[in-house]
Amino acid sequence: MAQKPSIPKGTRDFTAEEMARRNYIFDTIRDVFRLFGFRQIETPAMENLSTLMGKYGEEGDRLLFKILNSGDYLSGVDRSLIDNNETTKLAAKICEKGLRYDLTVPFARFVVQHRNDLQMPFKRFQIQPVWRADRPQKGRYREFYQCDADIVGSESLYNEVELLQLIDEVFSRLGIRIAIKVNNRKVLAGIAEIIGAPDKLTDITVAIDKIDKIGLDKVNEELADRGLAPSAIEALQPFLSIGGTLDERLEALGKALATNETGQKGIEELKFVTRTTVGLGLRATLDLDVSLARGLNYYTGTIIEVKALDVEIGSITGGGRYDNLTGVFGMPGLSGVGISFGADRIYDVLNTLSLYPADTSAASKIIFANFGDAEASASLKVIRSLRAAGIPAELYPDNAKMKKQIGYADAMHIPYVGIIGESEMAEGKITLKNLASGDQQQLTVDELIKTLA
Repeated sequence: MAQKPSIPKGTRDFTAEEMARRNYIFDTIRDVFRLFGFRQIETPAMENLSTLMGKYGEEGDRLLFKILNSGDYLSGVDRSLIDNNETTKLAAKICEKGLRYDLTVPFARFVVQHRNDLQMPFKRFQIQPVWRADRPQKGRYREFYQCDADIVGSESLYNEVELLQLIDEVFSRLGIRIAIKVNNRKVLAGIAEIIGAPDKLTDITVAIDKIDKIGLDKVNEELADRGLAPSAIEALQPFLSIGGTLDERLEALGKALATNETGQKGIEELKFVTRTTVGLGLRATLDLDVSLARGLNYYTGTIIEVKALDVEIGSITGGGRYDNLTGVFGMPGLSGVGISFGADRIYDVLNTLSLYPADTSAASKIIFANFGDAEASASLKVIRSLRAAGIPAELYPDNAKMKKQIGYADAMHIPYVGIIGESEMAEGKITLKNLASGDQQQLTVDELIKTLA
């Protein structure tokens, strides 16, 4: 007996109904991106490993899917690497390419490669899949889509304000209640300096970013494992327990970092971004989270993360400022800020809360019943007019019993059935049946278009 086919763990098939729901998400996000003046680009699924490695921190590098070189990939490789199980060194010899981990680093490569063709500031959006060799679990997949918006070529903090408004607009349209958490990398750097561990900034950020997942005690254990002195760990605790309103947290943090220039710069940036955004009006909850680091080395200023309020799931959007990212590709000094919507997690949230519009799954708005060749031919002429008017329409392909045709329309969530029989053909009209109410009416083609539009 043949083995039942399967797909790799951490990946998913999507049915036609599921894709209709996913496209509702993509279309909503895409419409808002365009509303805010962003333009779409695409980059390849695979990049040179030299482009990807070293951009996501030590943990990120381990999660990169590497692609074996074509042909005899072991040719010329030192066999002792295999015998001694030196997998990291071996991978560097036999893999020159990898699947993209996110869309931000490929975008940075894109900007440098096409810099002579871009008008700065450049506002781009990108909706494509990414891959991570992570342990699959609820809300975490090895293949998933990101929907990114970035602004490069400007250091203005108004860009952060724009992105926070964009986030608010997307989730308002989707009907998801959210909390937007913000922090600043300069604040984290200032804290590291204040507690006497400036050389441990990366270790600190990677560890404290896990507070929501593993708790403070486990974070402290990890900090100790990473070589942080007990005195530094103790000095860090007050920063992680600052409470109060957004303004109260900012003021308290500002006082705690009063003697640190880097930290004060971060506080000033946070105050401008949050107060300007709140002043414009925000439907989402906006809050400061001192533990927020997102574990990525390329952030240099504002850090953003979005959580759904009504579903227990990880971050559904994140991002921040990355002033120095393009420098590693030979273009220093170009500032950028961006966000990434986790479409797959948003999909799970919408499914859990049943927030999709009622007609999301319908492929067509109307299906015409088939009573034979003459009636089908007349229906196809009407269908052509409906499609020209932008109304999705189709013909049931077989001359089957009416019950079967109606059953198909119900199963496909098509709200209307068009009926053209002998009497309709003689009168030049169409009988329109509303499947939800059962009501029927006879209409001309023009009247049908107006009704369905």
